[in-house]
Amino acid sequence: MSIGTFTVRPLDPSKDAGLLHRWVTDPKAAYWMMQDATPGDVEREYRRIADDEHHHAFLGLHDGEPAFLMETYDPRYVELVGLYDPEPGDVGMHFLVAPTDRPVHGFTRAVITAVMEKLFADPATRRVVVEPDVGNKAVHALNEVVGFVPEREIDKPEKRALLSFCTREQFEAARGASA
Repeated sequence: MSIGTFTVRPLDPSKDAGLLHRWVTDPKAAYWMMQDATPGDVEREYRRIADDEHHHAFLGLHDGEPAFLMETYDPRYVELVGLYDPEPGDVGMHFLVAPTDRPVHGFTRAVITAVMEKLFADPATRRVVVEPDVGNKAVHALNEVVGFVPEREIDKPEKRALLSFCTREQFEAARGASA
């Protein structure tokens, strides 16, 4: 069964801030720590990301409609500086699925799979790095399904996080196991 087609485009902070504001302030997005953000706060944050050469935000589309947010970053300069020893080809990733009143079974798994496919489409990407909140058990389980292996807990300024990695080979093996 096909869930549909996923694509991504660069996020436009001015045009997309209203949409993102609804997503990041939804109760299901509590781990994004933007519950009290105003639309202006969201636009400023994503403008800051757009201006950072080491951090990028994308709007994910499902059959042409906005459905998820994807961020990539270079962990040598953003998010994880001093918290682990980056390897060549490491790419950091965050993703957020838009809230919905009509959930589709398997949709979030399809989104993270599409995100990982996009990241590994770049031959320079050797390993994807994530650092979700230790309390976000749902995303830990989802990460495991696509091949992430937790390494250790780390203390970031804003949270206690579970540092996890997924190599291209681990992702391919996980995809083969779930096919």
